[in-house]
Amino acid sequence: MWFSENNEKLYFGTCPKKEIPEEDSLLEEEKYKVNIWHYDDPKIQPQQLKELKEEKKRTYTAVYHLESEKVFQIEDTIITDTKIPNKGNSNMALGFDVLKYYKENTWNFPPSRDAYIINLVTGEKKLFLENLKDAINISPGGRYVLWFNAKEDTWYSKNTQTLDTVNLTEKLNVHFYNEDDDTPSDPNPYGLAGWLPEDSCIWIYDRYDIWQFYPDNNEKPINITKGLGRKDSTIFRYIKTDRDNPYIDTKDVLLSGFNKQNKDDGFARLANDSVVWLVKGPFMFSRPKKAKKAEKYIYTKQNYNTYPDLLFTDSTFAQSIQISNANPQMEKYLWGSVEKTEWENANGKKISGLIYKPENFNPDKKYPMIVYFYEKYSDRIHRHYTPRPSASVINFPLYVSNDYIVFIPDIYYTTGQPGQDAYDCIISGTNHMLEKGYVNKNKIGIQGQSWGGYQVAYLVTRTDIYAAAEAGAPVSNMTSAYGGIRWGSGLSRMFQYEKGQSRLGVTLWENPDLYLKNSPVFYADKITTPLLIMHNDHDGAVPWYQGIELYMALRRLDKKVWMLSYENEEHNLMKRPNRVDLSIRMMQFFDHYLKDQSTPEWMESGRPAIEKENNDAYKLINNE
Repeated sequence: MWFSENNEKLYFGTCPKKEIPEEDSLLEEEKYKVNIWHYDDPKIQPQQLKELKEEKKRTYTAVYHLESEKVFQIEDTIITDTKIPNKGNSNMALGFDVLKYYKENTWNFPPSRDAYIINLVTGEKKLFLENLKDAINISPGGRYVLWFNAKEDTWYSKNTQTLDTVNLTEKLNVHFYNEDDDTPSDPNPYGLAGWLPEDSCIWIYDRYDIWQFYPDNNEKPINITKGLGRKDSTIFRYIKTDRDNPYIDTKDVLLSGFNKQNKDDGFARLANDSVVWLVKGPFMFSRPKKAKKAEKYIYTKQNYNTYPDLLFTDSTFAQSIQISNANPQMEKYLWGSVEKTEWENANGKKISGLIYKPENFNPDKKYPMIVYFYEKYSDRIHRHYTPRPSASVINFPLYVSNDYIVFIPDIYYTTGQPGQDAYDCIISGTNHMLEKGYVNKNKIGIQGQSWGGYQVAYLVTRTDIYAAAEAGAPVSNMTSAYGGIRWGSGLSRMFQYEKGQSRLGVTLWENPDLYLKNSPVFYADKITTPLLIMHNDHDGAVPWYQGIELYMALRRLDKKVWMLSYENEEHNLMKRPNRVDLSIRMMQFFDHYLKDQSTPEWMESGRPAIEKENNDAYKLINNE
């Protein structure tokens, strides 16, 4: 239950009267317990069971008008979700019906829904858009609904009173969908900055710049950043400094700006129809927070060597005062450095990557190197990382301070060959690093988690360039994973392969060979690289039997393979003792193969289950 900010409406939840089950005399062990999976269930049973607790508490929103004393039911068993703008002040709202799409949403992504315009004053509901998959927004005053059509690369506006619809963006020669999206699903839009007072205009993002549109399309759109973003490869985005104002205050517009080429970040002002930089440089800046009654701001800036302490400044950002010192001890550590590198893969595609080098780097020395990756990482060049126990992936400053080079290549994908695409980018990047002359070609490791873990498993079926590999939560068999469940949410995994990150773009029956070709387990006999797997028994994203399948295949083939499975743990480790343990074992594993250090007991002879409570098996064995 809650009031609108203007205290004119009271919103509250209703629900059908609950039936009280009849009491019986049966003991608990005398009762049957069965879940029935029906082919036409709107949601599959695991999802229903996962949502059961919340579903039992479900209520449907209604509104009570304090002055007129009228009550209207906004949500019901059909319209189960609503979007009420401007903290409940608006007289219009959006409603959504997902029910008839639940079944196909099992494999479709983004999920479909029907959209309604709801008049909160009269209670009238009008269906205006069916099978909506993309972003939708209602203006704070409720005068307009805005939505995106990804297939047309177009933003539409509808007047909620006249129901007139206009195409806002069709005449502009720029894209409003994410041009870097390389999944088989329709790309998301870059998004909205917000509305101007009285719903007069809307600011919409393209890849780099910000556009002002008139929702009735009665005036030409204006590029308010003057095309400077596209010209300089800088992504400008609006920073909202007054969270209580539903509209953009055009008198004082603060922007963030991130350069895609040199990765510089910063803040700018939109003043007198021009963009004026306030501060920028080789850092990553947080969104500044403004004082409620003063032109004062706090924010953080960071890079690999700079901890994100709090900074205090005025509206000019000309001088900033550091007001925290949260990590002074880092001065005592060998932190290292990071730089960007570029190369071309075998297809002539220009690829970027990051190189983390040890302190006092010597280009005449041969260093061991670990290759880590996950999608694209180069935009994070100025991110600061603190040493900490690992939840799943290597800790960059920890390994760099131990005289490793860490290399992170970006990966570019096409539909249907995620394994090959990863191979093309990662292997070419590894060879690029070898050409620099300071990497020991016999001491290169590779590590990845989840989607990265899958690609580690795939790569070692195709190459022996890596002396050691660690794959966390890897999908090893796409044919069985396709029909699996994401147990954390209860969702089917099918959408991930047809429309999502796994990027196959077809069903298993349309092209079974594609699933087989991209599944490492079917090529396990080709693996010669020692492989460490981590897969936990409560993984809610990738079923842990995927790790088991790969482990069992390699064990049967008498390959060097170890699997760490942390009890009652998730996709990424949550408990600190387990994180510490993984960090120790992963470092021991790589140190053994990449630095010729002694073998730990757990790698040499395993550890019997009967000893698990009193033997960590960390002890190093002298192999000489």
